[in-house]
Amino acid sequence: MAVLWLSAALSAIAFSVATTVRGELERSATAADGTQGYFVARGAIQRALLYVSWGEQYRNPDGSARYWQHGMRRLHFEFPNGSADVDFIPESSKLNVNTAKPEELFRLLALLGAGPEQAQEITAAIVDWRSPSAGQMTAFDQYYLSLNPSFRARHASLEEIEELLAMRGVTPEMFHGKFLRGGEDRLIAQPGLRDCLSVYSDGGRVEANSAPEAVMAAIGIPPDGIAAIVAQRRMALFPNQEVLQRFTQPMGPVASRLFVGEGSITTLRATARVRLQNGQLSDMKRTVSALVKFAPVTKDAPYHILRWYDQGGLGVSDIQ
Repeated sequence: MAVLWLSAALSAIAFSVATTVRGELERSATAADGTQGYFVARGAIQRALLYVSWGEQYRNPDGSARYWQHGMRRLHFEFPNGSADVDFIPESSKLNVNTAKPEELFRLLALLGAGPEQAQEITAAIVDWRSPSAGQMTAFDQYYLSLNPSFRARHASLEEIEELLAMRGVTPEMFHGKFLRGGEDRLIAQPGLRDCLSVYSDGGRVEANSAPEAVMAAIGIPPDGIAAIVAQRRMALFPNQEVLQRFTQPMGPVASRLFVGEGSITTLRATARVRLQNGQLSDMKRTVSALVKFAPVTKDAPYHILRWYDQGGLGVSDIQ
């Protein structure tokens, strides 16, 4: 009996050790794929910047641009050790957080999943943060001073969109976005505030070829108009302002807040997957992004990286 009990104990120990070793091996493989995927994504952004700097001067025999042309929203790269997609998200596709009307901010927050009370609180916090206080202590200042560490609202225009994370009512999920479960056990990315608001966008207008649906709804575009715009740009982007105006004319005066034009500041978001030894792509995806200002050809450099994000986060699901 003693031998049987000892054998059972040793078997249990061996099984536990084997399970632990297997788990550690799987975690190590996941970490390795993530590290390799990071460098694949980083290299994809560097290659995309190179393609943009080459511009349209290099042509294929059929006359199309070999590397890059204005209006491109995605580049796909195949590397020996993986593949990556680089999405171009113009800051002009977002609402300007410093000039957006309170009712537009409220509508946007409601569309992003905030309840009425949370949407009202965040809207008031944004307006308070960007508005001068004339030296007076506001209710939001009193709340911020009760925190540890304590601080006061800027009471001036936001300089970085990440300032939203310090405001009352804004959660990381509301800022970064989240995944919702769709049909057939699929996860659908829902954009966050950082995908819809910017400090660099063009006042009250948004870029029609890349604006998220929530942004278009926030500025007053009717639902049927949004559906028509999304369906059209999935087939072909609007080539110029004249075509856009003809397309949106039935939508009324609110359509004047849409325009065609990329602007000089764009977020490049690269999502990469590592190629395994069997030739298939890993299930692990790694995303990095960069906020880039493209300069005129007369400047000393074709572009300047304003911000780099090692964790690229969610993408906007309806940008093609």
